[in-house]
Amino acid sequence: MVHVQSELLLSSPEDTADFAKFLAARLSPGDVVLLSGGIGAGKTHLARAAILALLEVPEDVPSPTFTLVQTYDTRKGELWHADLYRLGNPSELIELGLTDAFEEAISLVEWPDRLGSLCPPNALSLSLQLADGDDTRLLTAHSASDRWAFVKDYPVKEASAK
Repeated sequence: MVHVQSELLLSSPEDTADFAKFLAARLSPGDVVLLSGGIGAGKTHLARAAILALLEVPEDVPSPTFTLVQTYDTRKGELWHADLYRLGNPSELIELGLTDAFEEAISLVEWPDRLGSLCPPNALSLSLQLADGDDTRLLTAHSASDRWAFVKDYPVKEASAK
């Protein structure tokens, strides 16, 4: 049963970054955020903005498309940014240490469909879709955990709320 479900219309890259900052301020070690959407939907942009919001000193935040995982030391502890697009087999996640990070670090995971049965049940799932206009994105948030209820409080025009 889904406890949290919300849709937000993000009309610009700045709106997406503002949502990422709002989210980042509320993240803690053990939190997992799953970022879904097609290529160019804004997953990496959202993750990058969240990471930058948590860093003490800004640094380059590359996409982990080729490395699979980038880690960062943040004000709130270790953060793992994973891009699983090129993942061959979910067992590789264990070798990478990502399943341990789910318990000990903040984890931002792009292409979470590659997790298979290793998907954490209490994660926050964020799906980004292109909407009307070049820069507009529809963000759909859902989770089985009430931990993420604060997403409904994000102060933007809601496309709908359930």
